[in-house]
Amino acid sequence: MIPAPFDYVAPSTVDEAIAALAEAGEDAKVLAGGQSLLPVLRMRLATPTTLVDLGKVGELRGVREEGDALVIGSMTTHYDVQRDALIAEHAALLKAATDTVADPQIRHRGTFGGAIAHADPAGDLLAPVLALGCELVVAGPGGRRTVAAADFFQDMFTTALAADELLVEVRVPKHTGWRAHYEKFNRVAQAWSMVAVAACVRTEAGSIEEARVALTNMGSTPVRASAVEAALVGCAATAEAIRGAAEHAAEGTNPTADGNSDVEYRQHLARVLTGRAVLAAAGA
Repeated sequence: MIPAPFDYVAPSTVDEAIAALAEAGEDAKVLAGGQSLLPVLRMRLATPTTLVDLGKVGELRGVREEGDALVIGSMTTHYDVQRDALIAEHAALLKAATDTVADPQIRHRGTFGGAIAHADPAGDLLAPVLALGCELVVAGPGGRRTVAAADFFQDMFTTALAADELLVEVRVPKHTGWRAHYEKFNRVAQAWSMVAVAACVRTEAGSIEEARVALTNMGSTPVRASAVEAALVGCAATAEAIRGAAEHAAEGTNPTADGNSDVEYRQHLARVLTGRAVLAAAGA
């Protein structure tokens, strides 16, 4: 199909982009990498009056250190996230999850911030952002504000972003020395996750001292597996102990049934995949 007609704006600064969104109103759409938006436009599932293309806004790209955090620009591509040395050292969970996103072509075009703002509950970056306790910096006509990941994702494809706001950067607390793994289950290669688990742990002398675990596609937003985290802290990093903690993975979740699986199967997957993810992260 052919997209419905729209006006096209290509700003070169964040301020210009915000002004364009404010002028266009609620029917505008932001184009980042376009890997999710363009198919929707072609099928006319979205018919924006204005498309604001962020491709020329160079200030939104790159990774830098700021004290105890990494700052990732929203237009940084998945490919660049995969290969960034700072992310590999201080936020290994993000690299692990990004490695599983789609295919090389998509990773070269798709953007870190675009995937987060799209807020697809089956997307592979939302759970790691939640698990790591990231903060999302949003810019609008009234200036900039910071939103915790736990408050940013509000529902399926719905975030705390207002119609005239942009996600400009993600602040990632450093998890230096933590080991991480992203365990994903899908029916075919390159498909969305039926269920996936983002896990990172800090171990000392064979014991798990801290753990962060979040689930993909177990609700309308990413879900923190708090019961699993509590069960892991202080336990031995053994297969038996970790699998026992993973039995709590489905607690507090609200998965839906679809053509891929029913609710009970997703709950089963959450428990099994959590055990695998934590085992891999802990090196057990």
